[in-house]
Amino acid sequence: MPIIGGTTKADEPNLQLESTLQELPSWQVHIEVERPGNDLAILFKQEPLLPGIILNNNQQYVGMISRRKFFEQMSYPYSLALFSIKPIRILYKFFQTEILVFSEDTLIVNATQATLQQPPQITYEPILVKTTSGKYKVVDFHQLLLAYSQIHVLTLLHLQQVEEQSRIAKAGFCDLQQNYTRLIQNEKMAALGQLVAGIAHEINNPVNFIAGNLVHAIEYSQNILNLIRLYQQCYPEPEAEIKTAIAQIELDFLTTDLPRLLTSMEVGTRRIEQIILSLRNFSRLDESDKKLVDIHEGIDSTLVILQSRLQNHQIGKSINIIKEYGELPQVECYAGLLNQVFMNILANAIDALEESLLIDKGKICIRTQLTNDNQVIIRISDNGPGIPESLQKRLFDPFFTTKPVGKGTGLGLSISYQIVVEKHGGQLECISVFGKGTEFAIAIPVHLNS
Repeated sequence: MPIIGGTTKADEPNLQLESTLQELPSWQVHIEVERPGNDLAILFKQEPLLPGIILNNNQQYVGMISRRKFFEQMSYPYSLALFSIKPIRILYKFFQTEILVFSEDTLIVNATQATLQQPPQITYEPILVKTTSGKYKVVDFHQLLLAYSQIHVLTLLHLQQVEEQSRIAKAGFCDLQQNYTRLIQNEKMAALGQLVAGIAHEINNPVNFIAGNLVHAIEYSQNILNLIRLYQQCYPEPEAEIKTAIAQIELDFLTTDLPRLLTSMEVGTRRIEQIILSLRNFSRLDESDKKLVDIHEGIDSTLVILQSRLQNHQIGKSINIIKEYGELPQVECYAGLLNQVFMNILANAIDALEESLLIDKGKICIRTQLTNDNQVIIRISDNGPGIPESLQKRLFDPFFTTKPVGKGTGLGLSISYQIVVEKHGGQLECISVFGKGTEFAIAIPVHLNS
């Protein structure tokens, strides 16, 4: 038949944000262009809501005539009498309307935006939708606009949901930050616990040393006092009893050894003072002000704190510390935080040597230098097993650790990175060759920027 009747989707479309033209009500009414123009009027009269009719030539698509344009043309004088009995193709030549054609998988939002960008005189024209099978169907512009409005409402609801989710995520992030801060504090407390253990060990030795020698010091001093008392009684000429006493106490040895004994006690006392001073230098964690400090003093203090870990008393071996200090000026920095960096890196180096059973051959080298651009470089390297290349990129990530569960939190190097990079405007790098060792390079400016 020359006229093909079409159907329309009568169901209310269930639209989503990503809905396409395929989901909209559409018309499929075709007519051959060789039919008389009056047939168009009959079709439009039969279907009052029909927005347009598709034109075919031998069942091949050639165009589309909209209801509005058709009746507008027919309203001109003599048009009805002129075109009613002539083929539709003659009438169609007077329609130079640009027709928008979309594929059926085009988003409704995109199709509406493209339609609204057309000149005003053709904005309200129906659009053609081409199906995957190559057929055409007509969609009323008002249906398109109505669908766009519905999707707009859905978009607003979706944005509200996204904002709510964002608010919840932000609150969760704040909680995560607080938890992260607590973990940082836990890491600090773990470092302090290690520090206190090292100090207790170091203080124990000189205290025992002093206490053990004090017994002899008291005995020697008492013997000397007795001898002096005898001299006072028998002076000026020593009696046989004095001579006997001198022989019994070996006066020559006593007078020689007593200064040495007192000197050794003084050394032990100074050692205690040194440890306490190292503790005070290291435990500047609560200082918030930057100040000029001696970097070497901070490193040495940290080494004193770690002294008990540098020695393996079970096998009688210790890790060899090699210092290659350069000439450095006093550096403006946050001393306590920087000492924490030294502690973390040195503790990791000791852990690596212990886990690889290299204590008897273990070596940690600390080198410092001043560059021409006023940067202080501190390099801490070890001859441990090294770090696989696949893990090196994640070393400074929070919570990343290669240590067994319960032995590390994965925050030591992450905190160190923040202290060096964010707090001091410096750089912290790791250079490691698997099987040969690891080096951490700390670079900080001599003077901090405000």
